[in-house]
Amino acid sequence: MTLTAELEQVKISWAEAKTILSVPHSEKEYKKLVKILNLLIDEIGENEKHPMTPLMELIGSLVESYEKETTLEFTSDPIDTLKFLMSEHNLTQKNLSELGSQGVVSEILSGKRELNVRQIHALGKKFNLPAAVFL
Repeated sequence: MTLTAELEQVKISWAEAKTILSVPHSEKEYKKLVKILNLLIDEIGENEKHPMTPLMELIGSLVESYEKETTLEFTSDPIDTLKFLMSEHNLTQKNLSELGSQGVVSEILSGKRELNVRQIHALGKKFNLPAAVFL
């Protein structure tokens, strides 16, 4: 089979495959890939000769790539991290009521106020991340 013929076959099935074979660009897409990866791991186990092993490896690479990319964001300033997470989750200041009033949230985001221990723990819980991300 020629490369052109192989690409034509991929074109035909791409509409269905692209949802699990694309780089994740959001937390939602990432979580979907993690679920698929876990299902593949359960099915394949240690069998390196399983026909689905290459798919598991590919999805594992996509998941790892997303984790590396977002982990770099988390090594930055806590407020930059919070802004990044707000953007990723399509949140506004109103959606962060666990931090306090909208005025308090505005002061935190502008750097006029630091996060306190209660707020740091609340953010960790909200985003399902270690509280240390916001220190």
